[in-house]
Amino acid sequence: MSSKFLAIPVPRNVSFAISDLNHHHHHRHRHASSIFLLPAIFFNSKKWSPACTSPLILPIPRKIALHPLPSLPPSSSSSFFCNEEEEEETAREAVRQYLEQEVGVSKDESLRISSSSPKYIAMLIHSVQDLDQLSSSSGELAFWSSGAPLSFMDKIYQMAKRKGDKGMLPYLESIGLTLSSASHLARYLSSRTLPTLIHQVKYVKEIFFSDSDDQGLIGKYARTMMMNLSISVDEDVQQTLSFFEKIQARRGGLNLLGSWDASFPQLIESFPGLLQLPIESHVKLMVEFLHHIGVPEGCLGKLFLLFPPLIFYDIEKEVKPRLLALRKVGAEDTDFGMLLLKYPWILSTSILENCENVLDFFDKEKVPQDSVTNAIKFWPLLLGCSINKLKVMVEHFSELHIANKKLGRIIARSPRLLLQKPEEFLEVVLFFKDLGLDKASVGRILARRPEIFAGSIEETLKRKLAFISSIGVSRNQLPRVIKKYPDFFVCDVDRALRPRMMYLMQIGLSKKDVGFMVRRFSPLLGYSIKNVLRPKTQFLVDVMEKPLSDLVDYPRYFSYSLEKKIKPRFWVLKGRNLECSLKDMLNKNDEEFAAEFMGVGRRLASPIE
Repeated sequence: MSSKFLAIPVPRNVSFAISDLNHHHHHRHRHASSIFLLPAIFFNSKKWSPACTSPLILPIPRKIALHPLPSLPPSSSSSFFCNEEEEEETAREAVRQYLEQEVGVSKDESLRISSSSPKYIAMLIHSVQDLDQLSSSSGELAFWSSGAPLSFMDKIYQMAKRKGDKGMLPYLESIGLTLSSASHLARYLSSRTLPTLIHQVKYVKEIFFSDSDDQGLIGKYARTMMMNLSISVDEDVQQTLSFFEKIQARRGGLNLLGSWDASFPQLIESFPGLLQLPIESHVKLMVEFLHHIGVPEGCLGKLFLLFPPLIFYDIEKEVKPRLLALRKVGAEDTDFGMLLLKYPWILSTSILENCENVLDFFDKEKVPQDSVTNAIKFWPLLLGCSINKLKVMVEHFSELHIANKKLGRIIARSPRLLLQKPEEFLEVVLFFKDLGLDKASVGRILARRPEIFAGSIEETLKRKLAFISSIGVSRNQLPRVIKKYPDFFVCDVDRALRPRMMYLMQIGLSKKDVGFMVRRFSPLLGYSIKNVLRPKTQFLVDVMEKPLSDLVDYPRYFSYSLEKKIKPRFWVLKGRNLECSLKDMLNKNDEEFAAEFMGVGRRLASPIE
């Protein structure tokens, strides 16, 4: 079969592949009308550069009649693009112009929106292509074909206008929403203009996300609130929990709660009413009120993120009456702001209702009211705890002979212990029993340092126990040391215990000496270097001119007041030219000291408390 040839100027770096024309007509091609008799052209180049062309001779089958290429009007796809990047760039510019000219958005903002809404841009491009193809195949004119031919940019412009969302879709996508969520929300916001919506979003962002949360502290506290909630909740708290779950499902979890980019889309999806709240007549009044009751300037974001429904509350009808209800727990006006920050859910109806139950429970347990008040002020998450859970913990305390006033002292000092899992509490009890302490001793430790029982066995208790053992306290000696000074378990090893041991070694004592001293006087490593160890050691060595070995023999020396007892008694002895051991000098009350060293029965100085 003979062929005719056609010379066509094409880019040097473009290759052509020609397939059967009929086959091509059954396959949709974006630029079909632009290539006419060359139906299967695939461009390898990224840019079409008319200046870089050379003739290419192509064989044309005899069966195909040659027709002159028409000069295509702009309305056909004279929107001929050599790559998708150019096409998308043109579409973005069309959207930018639409937002600026039709919607009234500023040039900078319209540029940001059009550059940050790729799904919306792609949707417009596909809509234009589909309509062009439909018009071509059916012969029906597209809605823009009744007038003069349009360029591709004009078609995108008209398509964006025809969508009828008034620029809401690209804007909502640009701030992080999916296109499906944006479509749903755009209908909800149909009565608003885009400029006012942009202003609203900026204000919401300023309130909720003005504070940096690089450490994820807001998310960590949200997790704490969730873990300590054990009652049925109202709709507001349930909606907040659903919001948290959406954040938790994302990579990074709740640690991203305070991040604008990560949590704002979920915040708006969960609480779309935020974009409808009147700023002047509602939001700003709420902000002023919260500042008035003591919420610090930089803490509003944390408060609203942890309980978004709060911003919708009516101040006179909901907030003020609920705050007044907190007076039942002993809260004063000056406490309201801090209570809200510690437990934003405290204004929900379910927490306020449970507050009555908690107060009744402690009253029946004969816990002093002051202790209950202090506990709730310190750890208001108690109000989200079910009575059944409180009963279980109180019963475990009772087995260790902790009740009534002792119970009051414990919950006032460490109220979060009541919210601990019972099995975790019992594990700590068993930990001490395994060390050789009996039930009564464990109960005394609980009464003295309840916060120990809220600690982690692996990360805290065993680590501190290992340090005590490392300085020479044997397992048989542990019960005595711990009973005398359980505070070991609340001291930081790296910032307190080890530096104090190192100081004593630096002044000339051996590690064995320090261990011996701790076995004789357990609180030794509980004393501050700056306020106790250094000044008393310096006075002993420099003024009293005694050897460090005296400290090893009598480490209790550090427990006496330097100004009220050590110095006065030393100067009395020095004035009488008397020598005695540290124990003889200090381990007597004033009457005994005066009778033995001064020959009188008068008081010399008040003993330290």
